[in-house]
Amino acid sequence: MIDDDNKTQEPAGELAIRTLAMPQDTNVNGDIFGGWVISYMDLAGLSIARKRCKCRVTTVAIDKMVFLSPVHVGDFICCYGELLKVGRTSMTIRIQTYATDELGGSYRRVTEGIFTYVSIDAHGKPTPVES
Repeated sequence: MIDDDNKTQEPAGELAIRTLAMPQDTNVNGDIFGGWVISYMDLAGLSIARKRCKCRVTTVAIDKMVFLSPVHVGDFICCYGELLKVGRTSMTIRIQTYATDELGGSYRRVTEGIFTYVSIDAHGKPTPVES
């Protein structure tokens, strides 16, 4: 559940990736392009899924994606992931992204989404997630 009134709540799960937003990552409004943020969220989820199943995984769905606050040039984004569910071949992971300014002063939740990954074999076919 996404709580729009509490953008400063503590992140759930583990820090999976942290990176700096640069000028080349902006959209036409001068804010960081949402697709850039999503790509880092996907990488964060991928690292959590691979750690869990110790195999290749692929992204199959992104649900409940909500952008709450813009990311600015010079912000560090931190993507936190929490494994919500493990199915026979799939894993569902909540990714929350927070931004801090370059001096670490403000800390705010900027987006959240539910990512689903499927474990695959060498031929790209779904394979059971090992327990």
